[in-house]
Amino acid sequence: MNDAYTPPKVWTWDSENGGKFAAINRPTAGAREDRDLPVGEHPFQLYSLGTPNGQKVTILFEELLAAGHKGAEYDAWKIDILNQDQFTSGFVEVNPNSKIPALMDRSTGAPFRVFESGAILLHLAETFGAFLPADGPQRSETLSWLMWQMGTAPLLGGGFGHFYAYAPEKYRYPIDRYTMEVKRQLDVLDKHLATREFMASGYSVADMAIFAWHGQLALGRLYDAAEFLDVESYENVQRWARAIAERPGVKRGLRVNASSDRVEGAVDERHSAADLD
Repeated sequence: MNDAYTPPKVWTWDSENGGKFAAINRPTAGAREDRDLPVGEHPFQLYSLGTPNGQKVTILFEELLAAGHKGAEYDAWKIDILNQDQFTSGFVEVNPNSKIPALMDRSTGAPFRVFESGAILLHLAETFGAFLPADGPQRSETLSWLMWQMGTAPLLGGGFGHFYAYAPEKYRYPIDRYTMEVKRQLDVLDKHLATREFMASGYSVADMAIFAWHGQLALGRLYDAAEFLDVESYENVQRWARAIAERPGVKRGLRVNASSDRVEGAVDERHSAADLD
C-alpha cells in the first residue's frame, strides 16, 4: 500500500512532481515567450495538435469540405505542446487558456478568435448550417450530447488517461476511480446507441466530438487501454465507432497536425487539400 499523503495547509508548487508533463505545467497562466503565430491565406486559421480535442475540429473542417462547403478552407498550424508553443504570446492572444485547439476566423471583416473545441464546433456548424439541426428537439438533443462530451472528457483524459498512462507512479485508488467512471461513460453510450445509428437525429458535431475521445478509445487508439477497459464488450459503441472511422472526412481529419508514429499519412500542417491527397 502506498504511503498516505497529508495535504499541507497551503499548497505550494513542486516543479519536479508531474511526470511526463512536469516541464510544461505550472499553476500560472499567460505567455512565457514573445512569438507571433503564422497566418496563411485561408478564411480560417487553426492552431492545433492531433490530440482528441484537436481532432474534433479537423474532422469537422474535412467533413464540411467533403460536403461541398468551399468556404471552409483552412490552414492548420501545428502547436507542439511539448515545445510549449501554447505559451507563446501569439497563441495566448488567441486562447488565454493556452490549450489547443484555437481558431482565428478571418472570413468576415475583422478577424476574431474562437477557443475551446466545443465552441469552435458550434461556431463552424452554425456558420455553414451543417452537422447541427437548426432548431427544435433535434438541435437540443445534439447540443446535449456535445456538452456531455465536453463534461466527460476531463474524467477520461485528465483523470483516467493521466493516472493510467502518464503518472510517474501507479496508484490503485485513482486508477480504479477513473476506470469505473470511464466504463460508466462507455455504458451510457452503449445503451444509447443500442437503438440509433448516431448520437442524435443524424450524423452531427456530437458524433465527431465523442468519436475523437470515446470512439478512439473503443478502437484501441488511446492510452493502450483497450484490453484493460474491455472495450470490445461495448458492442454498440464498437459498431458506431467503426462506421465513423470509415468516413473519408474523418480519415482525413485525423491526419492533420498528427504524429507520423501514431497516424498513417500524418501531416504536420495542412494548407490545402493537396497536403492530404
